[in-house]
Amino acid sequence: MRRFGLLAAGLILLTAVGAYAGVRKDDGTTGSIPAGAGNVSAPPWSGQSGASGDPTMTADAIRAAAANFHRCLDGLWPAASRRKVSRETFVEATRHLTPDLRIMDLMDAQPEFTKSFWDYLDILVTDQRIDDGRALLDRYARTFDAVEKAYGVDRYTLTAIWGVETNYGTLGGHRPVLRSTATLACVGRRQAYFRNEFLATLEILQHKDVPESELVGSWAGAFGPTQFMPTAFQRYAVDFDGDGRRDVVGSVPDMLASTANNLKKDGWVTGQTWGYEVVVPATFDFRLADRQRWMPISDWMRLGIVRAGGRSFPNPSARAYLMVPAGVQGPGFLMLENFRVIMRYNPAEAYALAIGHLADRLRGGGPLVQHWPRYERVLTRAERFELQEHLVRQGYDIGEPDGHVGGRTRAAIRDFQARLGQVPDGFASSQLLQELRAR
Repeated sequence: MRRFGLLAAGLILLTAVGAYAGVRKDDGTTGSIPAGAGNVSAPPWSGQSGASGDPTMTADAIRAAAANFHRCLDGLWPAASRRKVSRETFVEATRHLTPDLRIMDLMDAQPEFTKSFWDYLDILVTDQRIDDGRALLDRYARTFDAVEKAYGVDRYTLTAIWGVETNYGTLGGHRPVLRSTATLACVGRRQAYFRNEFLATLEILQHKDVPESELVGSWAGAFGPTQFMPTAFQRYAVDFDGDGRRDVVGSVPDMLASTANNLKKDGWVTGQTWGYEVVVPATFDFRLADRQRWMPISDWMRLGIVRAGGRSFPNPSARAYLMVPAGVQGPGFLMLENFRVIMRYNPAEAYALAIGHLADRLRGGGPLVQHWPRYERVLTRAERFELQEHLVRQGYDIGEPDGHVGGRTRAAIRDFQARLGQVPDGFASSQLLQELRAR
């Protein structure tokens, strides 16, 4: 879906505040689908500069851009006209708009703590979410049948995305998409990106696919139960119920089919799962756990990798890469192509793992077999940044330190661990940070 940012903090920290909005019938089922939370009062902008250090995020720059807001919007009219947005639609959409500067705090927030993989899974894959998902699978069985037949994407993955993104629509966000994208198109550090999202929002209003009153969502403009950005809506949304509108907010068939179309166009392999939980022996060469190293499962088996719980692999010839989120202390996972497709929907490993695991639970699978190292204190972003700075001082080329532990940082950690005679599993632990500090 090419969504803006990584796993939304709102999914982690918000409580369920959404209401259920009535919608038309789908292909035989009755009732309604979960909708966003409506208009909820929010705190104003703090008036402070952003934490990114970007010159467009200083308090003075934000105020200056806000003062220029309507001139900025007027300057976007020629581009809107080229997209066949009528002057009437443009004027009606923009004349009463004011910038939502609170978004600047959300856009540039620097979290004081992080969530571990196990924390994400604890919060996003719960008994309640499994029960609610199974109820929706039963309720919309005929719709899922039709969508699976048309797109080849299994119903459990679609339901998992629905559940993880917005808790089946109850945490979809309350901000008007038009106002959010207009604000970000004219204020802050991602204006070029969000101008395209704003223009796409105008096109949605022009075509009357989604009523403006229902076009609400996250601060970044993602909307609907499976959180489409406006440009993603343009690329992937389909009118599956045949009413002439591509309504990913109010129509279950349109929402599910559009999400399936997104995954299919991103390379979904029909009939294949996302991956498998595996047991990685402590003597394994963890330097092979790299997102770029794809091998047939049979090759991983020859290296000592076995499926957790003593189960067999259905297709040993399938290619996969190994991921060990907690290093030698936690479970491993062999990731297939569909895991990579889920990450195209939202490029966060914890997010994609939550989708895959929730899908397995919805189809009747059990919890993960192996335990996570819950005794480990997860590094804060500031500590991860410090860890990277220490690695750079040790001579490692990891790029510019940014507080994000990616592939190059993991490779450096593995090499440093090997130098210390430790298992080179690439896990950024607090103990590792202490050892780097001592150097």
